[in-house]
Amino acid sequence: MLYNIIVAVIAIICFLLIVVVLLQPGQGQGISGMGGAGAIGGGGGGLGARRTADLLSKSTSVLAAAFLVLCVLANFAIDRQTVDRSILQEGGPGVNAPIEAPAQTPSAVPQQQSDAPAEQNSDDNGGEN
Repeated sequence: MLYNIIVAVIAIICFLLIVVVLLQPGQGQGISGMGGAGAIGGGGGGLGARRTADLLSKSTSVLAAAFLVLCVLANFAIDRQTVDRSILQEGGPGVNAPIEAPAQTPSAVPQQQSDAPAEQNSDDNGGEN
């Protein structure tokens, strides 16, 4: 329950962080260039470029810190079953089963049969050469 709430808040913070990063000024532009401030006089008037950049920078830092803290908290809020040992420590499934030797399988390399006569050609000709 708590985990789902934290994940929902993380998703909202992610959305806000995307919006704030996209609104930040780049190459002298940004939100201060909107609203006619760039077209009228081009000076430092309008929406206040410096205050907007400070607000966006601080909000980016706050949102990023909140994102990191909530991600760490989400790790601890995951509902886990009470497990004292891992499956590797337990030995895996079938721990009590006896260890058996692998089944004997025929070799992939063909074997020569030693009981067959070495030369059958002499018998096939009927003794005539």
